[in-house]
Amino acid sequence: MAKDPRTADGDDGTGRASARDIAAAWERERPGTPADSIGIVTPIWQLAKLFGDDRRRVLARAGVDSATLDLLSVLRRSGPPYTLSTRELGRRALVTAGAISQRVTRAEREGLVTRQPGTGRPRTVQVALTAAGHDLVEATVDQVLLREVELIGGLTPDQRNRLTELLHLLLTDVQQRIGDDRITQVGGEE
Repeated sequence: MAKDPRTADGDDGTGRASARDIAAAWERERPGTPADSIGIVTPIWQLAKLFGDDRRRVLARAGVDSATLDLLSVLRRSGPPYTLSTRELGRRALVTAGAISQRVTRAEREGLVTRQPGTGRPRTVQVALTAAGHDLVEATVDQVLLREVELIGGLTPDQRNRLTELLHLLLTDVQQRIGDDRITQVGGEE
């Protein structure tokens, strides 16, 4: 008799067990084990990986890395004159002071930002978007956002709105339960 090629957790040998299959296998093998989270957390991890990998490909074609685009985007979203302190950049980009320093140094070397001493507090540094940085973020943000709209195109507008609300509720609740409201980029690099 031929052996079923599927493993106990629903994997067909290709590594593609669905979250439902994984949850069912845990429920079968360990009755009473709380497996409800698998149907939510596993697809979120899988989506984060898919979205992160796809974004890196889009950015590679555009000739920019995610950390640089994040820096330029934070400056662009701040509005004219597109200038922020390094402290404010770190707060808005959700990264450490060291990460911002590296990003600014790289972007300054590429002519995308300028750095100037700030006023007020000692050691304050102001970072400003250059014309080249502005042009790059304008061209790239459309590529990224249009691609992401394409990727979520299988959802209706109502489904998108509901999912947006549910993800916001889940994120806020998990942050409170963990006691950590800091978020770093999935799929980004420093």
